[in-house]
Amino acid sequence: MKSSIIIRTGMIKAIVFYRKYLSPLKTTTHCRYIPTCSEYAIEALERHGIIKGTYLALKRILRCNPFSKGGCDPVP
Repeated sequence: MKSSIIIRTGMIKAIVFYRKYLSPLKTTTHCRYIPTCSEYAIEALERHGIIKGTYLALKRILRCNPFSKGGCDPVP
């Protein structure tokens, strides 16, 4: 198994862990975007790999703020 696949799988597992155990602890439980930021990050990693997927996920997380109107924002 290539090391990039192992790293990508580890990153996806970390996101799933966050969604399952940490996200429910937040006081605000909804995301402004469709798909949610964590769903977007997983799809970006699966579709584009570690480097570009991480870049796209971080850009999305930075866009997700109280001043953003949100809406439908699919992974390119």
